Amino acid sequence: MIKKYSFLFLKGMAMGAADVVPGVSGGTIAFITNIYETLIHALSQFDVRAVQMLLKGQFRDLWSHINGTFLTILFAGIFTSVLSLAALLSHTLETHPIHLWSFFFGLVFASIFIVGKQVSRWQWFTVLSFIVGAIIAFWITTLPSSAGSNSYAYLILCGALAICAMILPGISGSFILLLLGAYATVLEAIADRELAIIAAVGIGAIGGLLSFTKLLKWVFAKYHDLTVALLSGFLLGSLNKIWPWKEVITTFTKHPGTPDEEIVPIITQNLAPDDLWFVALALGLMGAAVVFGLEWAGTTKSKPAL
Repeated sequence: MIKKYSFLFLKGMAMGAADVVPGVSGGTIAFITNIYETLIHALSQFDVRAVQMLLKGQFRDLWSHINGTFLTILFAGIFTSVLSLAALLSHTLETHPIHLWSFFFGLVFASIFIVGKQVSRWQWFTVLSFIVGAIIAFWITTLPSSAGSNSYAYLILCGALAICAMILPGISGSFILLLLGAYATVLEAIADRELAIIAAVGIGAIGGLLSFTKLLKWVFAKYHDLTVALLSGFLLGSLNKIWPWKEVITTFTKHPGTPDEEIVPIITQNLAPDDLWFVALALGLMGAAVVFGLEWAGTTKSKPAL
């Protein structure tokens, strides 16, 4: 049992690490480790019945209803990873961007095949769903970043939108924060333990999570193959965002002339590989190997999670 919980905690840490990087989704990690639908189902159980159990003091039944052990261990891993890796990944993105993007490019590319395997039968409408998903995700990656706002109301909205993206494979919650101009604010708040900002984003995230997962649960139940094909397309389209070689075309200076001055990339353009291509290829293959290893671990332990 301890081994089972440890594996789940590590899956949560992997999800948290992925969610910190713009362009990479924790939902991808959940999918390839075979816990995605269990997670969606557990989160969708925060419903009227759960509230009734809480008010009646039926705590044991409530815990079972929401799959509390599963959620507690998984989110403990996610939060541990976010709190411990946010500063490290932020620093690595600044100092070794090609290395980090190459690793995640390989990870996401390999994930397309893993997620696609979940489609029971590829037909014209599932292929169409895949193409639509790829187009949508690609379009999202071409949107320019916003200057954003630091108001608490805006941060609550950002949290709600980011969490909805975060649980979708291929749509990065961190990238949505980047588009909304809140990524640096949130990352710095986590690193500096600015609780007010963290709380605002957290409130939005909880609200968005509880509402969106109910829709996802229904869609998976009614249109499983179409949904999985769409998510596979999301992964393919998202590769545009995490291509390792980029040139910043347009920037925006946030808080100019103050200690908080920050240059935000608005529009970037993909470039051809440079002299680091061999290192990038090796790191990409390493990322792909991680995916196939996680998928193997998920399938060999494919009993219903907790």
